[in-house]
Amino acid sequence: MSETKVIDNFVEKYNRLKTEIGGVIIGQDTVVSEILISVFSGGHALLIGVPGLGKTLMVNTIATCLGLDFKRVQFTPDLMPSDILGAEILDESRQFKFLKGPVFANIVLADEINRTPPKTQSALLEAMQEKSVTVAGHTYKLPKPYFVLATQNPIEQEGTYPLPEAQLDRFMFAINLTYPSFQEEVDVVKSTTNTFIPQLKHVFNAEEILSVQQIIRSMPVADNVIEYAVQLVSKTRPLEASAAEIVKTYIEWGAGPRASQNLILAAKTHAATKGKYSPDIEDIKVVAEGILRHRVVRNYKAVAEGIGINEILKEIL
Repeated sequence: MSETKVIDNFVEKYNRLKTEIGGVIIGQDTVVSEILISVFSGGHALLIGVPGLGKTLMVNTIATCLGLDFKRVQFTPDLMPSDILGAEILDESRQFKFLKGPVFANIVLADEINRTPPKTQSALLEAMQEKSVTVAGHTYKLPKPYFVLATQNPIEQEGTYPLPEAQLDRFMFAINLTYPSFQEEVDVVKSTTNTFIPQLKHVFNAEEILSVQQIIRSMPVADNVIEYAVQLVSKTRPLEASAAEIVKTYIEWGAGPRASQNLILAAKTHAATKGKYSPDIEDIKVVAEGILRHRVVRNYKAVAEGIGINEILKEIL
């Protein structure tokens, strides 16, 4: 099958996937789209939102519709690396046997990742980067495809361990979940307070997702689109000549080269979902905010004046 035909088939199945997810998840269309772009790009996503917005239900629904194995880990201050990676135990014949932890799944929901100490955070982040774990000198490959969707609660910060910038950079997207509109909340209440249980269908499977990822990576990109992405990232760096005045005033550190790479990958996937065979600058603009917001660090002046990252990014996009 030609690559263009694969893209055409992908668009049709992607639209069916969105419809299937929409039967359970009401509203949050942008959030679902960014998670799916992250999945088909082979990246990871950080979901930031207050409790009760349906983050777990959303990830579980997406995993089911994608035909993937799903595990959820509730991060707590006493969680150890072995609790998520697994450990070697003595079996009945007194031989060491590796017992796999919840990290061995296609989609792992790391709930409240900032509630566990850095030692456990780094164990998960190593698995995200290497797609394998090492326990007692043995390396174990994680299943493919592999995605981590981590959540953070932006309200309660007491007793938390915020992810450092270098670890935040491992996530392709930082996705903000907001409260639903009045009508969306009415529909949510109606759909969740009766006896109806939706029956979800598998729209994709693991092999199809891996195939789509390869096609998306091989998609050609015009030089001017790549140059636009790199220029956009360089504008977030306050010491660059191309930086806007608002960046020089309110930003301490800008985004690194991984942001440019993720912009192109995400733009390719966004283009594919729209049936295009190559991304353009508009595709870059659509995905830019979610990719840059966690890679740009505000300075003390921005914090003191209440200037948010989204407000700064809107000025340079």
